[in-house]
Amino acid sequence: MKKKSFFIGLLILGGALSACSDTEKVDKSAELVMEVADDPETVKANEQALKELKEQQRIEAASTTSMTIDKEIHDFGKVVDGVENHCSFTVTNTGDKPLVLSDVKASCGCTTPSKPEGPIAPGKSDKIEVGFKPNGKGVSEKTITITANTDPRITVVKVKADVQ
Repeated sequence: MKKKSFFIGLLILGGALSACSDTEKVDKSAELVMEVADDPETVKANEQALKELKEQQRIEAASTTSMTIDKEIHDFGKVVDGVENHCSFTVTNTGDKPLVLSDVKASCGCTTPSKPEGPIAPGKSDKIEVGFKPNGKGVSEKTITITANTDPRITVVKVKADVQ
């Protein structure tokens, strides 16, 4: 019974971690975990996991900053099929903590973004460089997903072109 209660508690806590990011929801989920636990050892393990989660949230909140991007979409206009095109998005750290772009991904293999390697200091800017080599004719629009220590953590920009 102890193992079953512990695993149920972990499942509930894991669901809380993946489904929400604000402290109120985590606290409510933790209450459910404590209700499921039926022995002191499991309760203690669950309380420790909750304490670690709250500390992680505190650290993340303390290191969160803000950013602006010079444009939401870059329109290449008319381009030739199979030819590489380049653009950049200027990212500015508008917060008071270093900005870290942890990941920059494109929605398609024809689009290749590259991110700044180091943190961007408060008040400073850097560029996300993008290569776009379309294949096929017609209007093409691709997304670039930026993950950073901002709130929200995900920002999306786009490139588009009329491929001739």
